[in-house]
Amino acid sequence: MDVMGDKATLLETGRFVQPSDRDETGEAVEEARRRLAAEAGDVEAMSVLGAMLLRRGDLDGAEPQLRAATAAGDRAAANNLGVLLHQRGYADDAAGWWRIAAVAGSAPAAHALGRHHRERGDEPAAEYWLRQSAEQGHVLGAYALADLLEHRGDTATEQWMRVAAERGHREAAYRLARALDRKAAEHAESAGAEDRAGDAGGGEVEQWYRQAAARGHQRAALHLGAILERRGELKEAGRWYLTSAKDGEARAACALGFLLRDAGDAESAAVWWLRAAQDGDGNAANALGALHAERGETQTAERWYRAAMDAGDVNGAYNLGLLCAEQSRTAQAEQWYRRAAYAGHREAANALAILLLQGGDASGAEPWFSKAAEAGSVDAAFNLGILYAGRGEDVAALRWYERAAGAGHTEAALQVGIARLREGDEREAERYLRCAAGGGSPEAAYRLASVLDARRPQAPAHELGEIAHEKTECEEWYERAASQGHRRAQVRVGMLASARGDVVEAARWYRAAAEAGSRNGAFNLGLLLAREGSEPEAAVWWARAAEAGHGRAALRLALVYARRGELAEGQRWADLAVSLGPGEVAERAARLRDALREELSA
Repeated sequence: MDVMGDKATLLETGRFVQPSDRDETGEAVEEARRRLAAEAGDVEAMSVLGAMLLRRGDLDGAEPQLRAATAAGDRAAANNLGVLLHQRGYADDAAGWWRIAAVAGSAPAAHALGRHHRERGDEPAAEYWLRQSAEQGHVLGAYALADLLEHRGDTATEQWMRVAAERGHREAAYRLARALDRKAAEHAESAGAEDRAGDAGGGEVEQWYRQAAARGHQRAALHLGAILERRGELKEAGRWYLTSAKDGEARAACALGFLLRDAGDAESAAVWWLRAAQDGDGNAANALGALHAERGETQTAERWYRAAMDAGDVNGAYNLGLLCAEQSRTAQAEQWYRRAAYAGHREAANALAILLLQGGDASGAEPWFSKAAEAGSVDAAFNLGILYAGRGEDVAALRWYERAAGAGHTEAALQVGIARLREGDEREAERYLRCAAGGGSPEAAYRLASVLDARRPQAPAHELGEIAHEKTECEEWYERAASQGHRRAQVRVGMLASARGDVVEAARWYRAAAEAGSRNGAFNLGLLLAREGSEPEAAVWWARAAEAGHGRAALRLALVYARRGELAEGQRWADLAVSLGPGEVAERAARLRDALREELSA
């Protein structure tokens, strides 16, 4: 409540402001002077003296002075008498004196009276008196009115919260920032925007957080730090996190820990996480658990994960499940995954479903995949697609693949693209393949390149030499897939290079594919080497291709050995070529085999 008077100020908590550097001798002289004036009948002196004694906690000395001044019509004394009686526990008597002062125009008294009525559940009376106080410019009245209106969902809340914030009320500034932040976030979500409120726009949210933080509001400092961190201003973000953490905000200590970890200072990060975890922050406890798990200190990691769980953080149970799964403690992993999944942790539900599926319980896995997917787990949606595809339920599988692909899942987009290709919808297939290829899928890059390759017009016949070659988009996608180790793409890039006459580049890609196990790569590398006059080395690669099931390679080897006069070896490779095919190769290989057999029997 507030004390009215020339030199008296009382905080709403009932505690007086006590400047540490006050001149006690001067205050004693001032009190003596006021006391002499009050004894002489000076009403203002009585009021101020009463306020001074009230501030000092001398209720017995203050009460007669305040009563005398109130009787003489001093409204400040009436308000302060109400404060005194409220401190003594006589709330109704206090309200009576506040009413007298408020009717006489005291804004602090109207504020105190409004709060009195609100505490008793009389909101209409509370609103009336708080509005009287706020409209007179009383900052606490404006804040209390905004708080009341917010409780009722009144649209005027922001107006009065802004009034209080503009007059320096730090909690009002913080709450105004929070309200604007939420409103902007809801708008961004409905508009499909990705930016958070504090990161964009005119910076009003940041302005109010900054004002509250500058006045020592620890949660405002936390939110200001988060805004700055998202914007990449890490140094200033760290300063505000540190300010908030030092004031006891566990979440700021946790956020500071993550900032330090990302900067490479894991030891300092652990110090702040420990501080936050000891203050009950589950996220910090999880971070400590992960840190110890990375170091191989599994017992310590488990202890912190349990601490996180005890702090109400469901991630603790999920992380315990992951820890147990890594140690092949399957039964315990299932137990912790279930605990987290039942608490609504979608990734735990997905992990539980995978565990059940690996154990052969597909029927038990499906509902957990569904629960996780419905809760927004992209991986679970993709896994449901795999589950349905494995059963031959392609329509249901495609539905879940599309859902996962829509949320950016690369492999799901690939599966949708392949399905659309099978259906003949090339344009739609291309759209999904582009998403998957852009997400890093080499298979998608290869298939996209194949789609684009098939559309390329035939090169025009020409007589005056080779035309200048420029890489097409399909070649760029082939190369991207090839550089990611896709064997068929490597072969195709080699073929394109060979067509350009770039033998060195062609050989490089054929060799990469062949060494990775591609029989086509080995066969083509053999052809290239044979053309360059390295038939012995070519034979080595053709042998590798033939042994992997390449019929043409086997036929080539049969011809090589036949020319060398090694008829038995030639017949052996010809027999293999006949069995491998395809038809044209098998037919030629059969004729060669028969000729070699006749030669051998002659």
